[in-house]
Amino acid sequence: MGILVQKFGGTSVADAEKIMAAARRAILAQRQGRQVVMVVSAMGHTTDHLVDLARQITSDPPAREMDMLLSTGEQVSVALMAMAIHSLGHKAISFTGGQLGIRTDSMHTKARIRSISTDRIRAALEEGCIVIAAGFQGVSDTADITTLGRGGSDTTAVALAAALHAEQCEIYTDVDGVYTTDPRLVPEARRMTRIGYDEMLELATAGAGVMHNRSIEFAKRFSVPVHVRSSFSDSEGTVISWLPESRAVPVCGAALIQKEARLTVRGVPDRPGAAAAIFTRLAGRNIPTDMIVQNVATDGRADISFTVFQEELPAALRIVEAVGKELGVEEVGYDENVAKASVVGLGMARQAGVAEKLFASLAEKGINILMITTSEIKISVLVDRGQGVEALRTAHAAFRLDQPPPPTPDESVPEANGKNDRERIIGRLHGMEDLVIESIALDETQGRVTIGDIPDRPGLAAKLFQQVSRAGVNVDMIVQSVGRDGKAAMSFTMPQESYEAALETARRFSREIGAAAPSGERQVAKLSVSGTGLKSHVSVAARAFRALAEAGVNVEMISTSEVRLNVVVRGDEGRRAAETLRREFQEELI
Repeated sequence: MGILVQKFGGTSVADAEKIMAAARRAILAQRQGRQVVMVVSAMGHTTDHLVDLARQITSDPPAREMDMLLSTGEQVSVALMAMAIHSLGHKAISFTGGQLGIRTDSMHTKARIRSISTDRIRAALEEGCIVIAAGFQGVSDTADITTLGRGGSDTTAVALAAALHAEQCEIYTDVDGVYTTDPRLVPEARRMTRIGYDEMLELATAGAGVMHNRSIEFAKRFSVPVHVRSSFSDSEGTVISWLPESRAVPVCGAALIQKEARLTVRGVPDRPGAAAAIFTRLAGRNIPTDMIVQNVATDGRADISFTVFQEELPAALRIVEAVGKELGVEEVGYDENVAKASVVGLGMARQAGVAEKLFASLAEKGINILMITTSEIKISVLVDRGQGVEALRTAHAAFRLDQPPPPTPDESVPEANGKNDRERIIGRLHGMEDLVIESIALDETQGRVTIGDIPDRPGLAAKLFQQVSRAGVNVDMIVQSVGRDGKAAMSFTMPQESYEAALETARRFSREIGAAAPSGERQVAKLSVSGTGLKSHVSVAARAFRALAEAGVNVEMISTSEVRLNVVVRGDEGRRAAETLRREFQEELI
């Protein structure tokens, strides 16, 4: 008899009627031959109400006591859900996170799951009970109640599904699946029938709110199929698994984070360790960074730009200003009115011209791009917050995401039974949410071109890459950072055989727009650290930069995504850099 985990969010258990409806869904699944575990969130706005109560008492409540307070919301829900199932003539038993055996670290309000003991759950299932599990919570080794932070109930559900080897994890919510973008902002958004783990991870961290990235990390790490469904209809929903909807189109979805802030450190001394100093200090304060862009240095000085969530800006700014004084940087600037728009798709790896198309569509609407970062399956641009929604709508229309994609012939499930086999991964992990590094790759086949002093006006990125495309150059990595005096710097990489064509195109472009003369290197080395948990483990970038600095390797370019950290170094330093990163992440490398 297979196990099914069903998660019901706060809107799905907001009142007695909805609790009864959720109970009937669980009973139906049990009648169909499944053993059922329900994971339940606090009712409606209960958590927000508890937070408000705490703030009325003190502006700085202790984290431990906040966990004691917030965990009560789920305890109410699980008890009521068990009562509902009993009232319908079926057996049920409710458990808190501690009773379930969910062990976490001791990081209050942001705890990570270390292990789950399934004995008590399995015993209850064998007795014919529907198990009702409190989401969002666990217990530390010192027996303190902990909570898991944003998306905690999703994380609980997928973690339980992994530990129990469940057939599937169903996420019941107030939407009927995963859409190509937020339908509240883009009415033409289309529900996808399925989506790949990496695509969903990128969309989740890029602003898609339907699933939290930590839960998708669990799903990918342990190969758990996740089915996002509506609590209020019988829609088929969306399945998140190894199999994407299609690889025949380059982009599957778009997302927007409206409340980001950008910090720019100008005039960083161009020596190993500068980036490491900044990001190590931020990681030490558990401040997550999003877009990280470092461009090639000029006159012995580099500029580093990165984004944080807006609420993290004051703390991040204090840290960066302090580190800046130590490093002797020229200036630390910030902009708290920016938004990040992203397009995501596994098909990008197979099709050229995706970035060019995105930049051109934004240029047509007069949307100015402040920063660019790319990975193999994601392109993100930073724009003024007032243009964020328009940028999202423009990107969605440019790639015709409202239209169902053609199927990919002979699609197969990649690596589902290979290196991502859950038993082998579990055997390597000390904790269930440990960082997993899947590969550290070295590409020595690329060259690099850099253009500085690009005027700050819409359309120039589109113009550059249209000219590059017409020259027959396929571009790989693109970064655009904020330079001095409001001007931008842009670097891109390409196959070495296209280097001369790319450099000559850049020269013509620079003369046309009045930018600085381009520079370049015919051979660079691109290193890619790929894995699961790169963003939620905030120290990954800092560890990579610090290890390279200690080895005397200077980083020329940086770009980041949810599943990959890319850095470019001098061509003759590539192999040493790769060995350095392999040593640094050897415990996490599978």
